[in-house]
Amino acid sequence: MKTTDFGFQEVPEEEKAKRVGGVFDSVARRYDLMNDLMSLGLHRVWKRFAIEQSRVRPGERVLDVAGGTGDLTREFVRRVGDTGSVVLTDINGAMLGVGRDSLMDEGIVVPVAQCDAERLPFPSDTFDCVTVAFGLRNMTHKDVALKEMYRVLRAGGRLVVLEFSRVWKPLAPLYDAYSFQVLPRLGKAVAGDADSYRYLAESIRMHPDQETLKTMMQQAGFDHVDYFNLSAGIIALHKGVKY
Repeated sequence: MKTTDFGFQEVPEEEKAKRVGGVFDSVARRYDLMNDLMSLGLHRVWKRFAIEQSRVRPGERVLDVAGGTGDLTREFVRRVGDTGSVVLTDINGAMLGVGRDSLMDEGIVVPVAQCDAERLPFPSDTFDCVTVAFGLRNMTHKDVALKEMYRVLRAGGRLVVLEFSRVWKPLAPLYDAYSFQVLPRLGKAVAGDADSYRYLAESIRMHPDQETLKTMMQQAGFDHVDYFNLSAGIIALHKGVKY
């Protein structure tokens, strides 16, 4: 029986998606508020940088994978204009529902698909840009998901991955104390769920570091793969192009 990581636990591969689903079912309604509190609002700056680096232009087709509450989708809709399109996807129905409703409240209506990033229900060579923000680390087979994102991109299309990564070593002790002491307490106080935020901290440590993810993207077929460290490496933004 094959196993994989769920935070610091080893679980059967077929159980991970279900367990991750339970985490996001629990936190969906308070997800945006918790992001603001946990990052002191910095997640909005990181996402803005990802959007700028995507180089999305009017008329393009964009796929927002694991887009959850729709932060990136909202801005991409403005950028592609009436001649372009944006598709919001997430494997978790609760997160997708929050995102869809939030966008509709602002008069933004986009195609929404609940789907697994490892089996994207779109034809090959469809999108000009694929983005995944803070979702890759939760995927069971990251290599398979990256290959799927490559498949659905058109020639010249870009992949943008925004994700927690490996912090600058001198800051690691302080970052660890915040992650394992403060975050669970904050999660319990605000979202009524300490365990989900403990998983968050653990999943970050299990996610590939900057250079490893760069290599994984290259192995999936991407060229010109590069990354930017944000906030001393707490976050990394990876970019790759399909040729």
